[in-house]
Amino acid sequence: MAKVTLNPLTPDDREQFIRENQEAFNYGALEEFGLRDDHFEEDGEIISHETIEQAIDGGEAYRIIQDNQPVGGVVIKVDGERGDLDLLFVSTKAHSKGIGYYQSADYASMKRITDAI
Repeated sequence: MAKVTLNPLTPDDREQFIRENQEAFNYGALEEFGLRDDHFEEDGEIISHETIEQAIDGGEAYRIIQDNQPVGGVVIKVDGERGDLDLLFVSTKAHSKGIGYYQSADYASMKRITDAI
């Protein structure tokens, strides 16, 4: 099994993280499931840049890394003893390559980051 790790999002990777998140959401909503309505948060985007920024700013953002390459991202929010998964995406370049399976199998990485989830 390929090693999957979670690395804290760095400021220099923030914009790429946001773009990949938007691409993944658009792909899932438009390509995989087909356009069912025209609900876009901003022009041509299922999830807006602002929505993702608010999630990052209000939580803890991590890059999902497989074989030293970013393949997705996650944002969690921790409030005391309670934690929530705010965003989770797999980059379109990593679709259909088993990363979803690896993410599930490596849930322990997230547990090591915070016991609140």
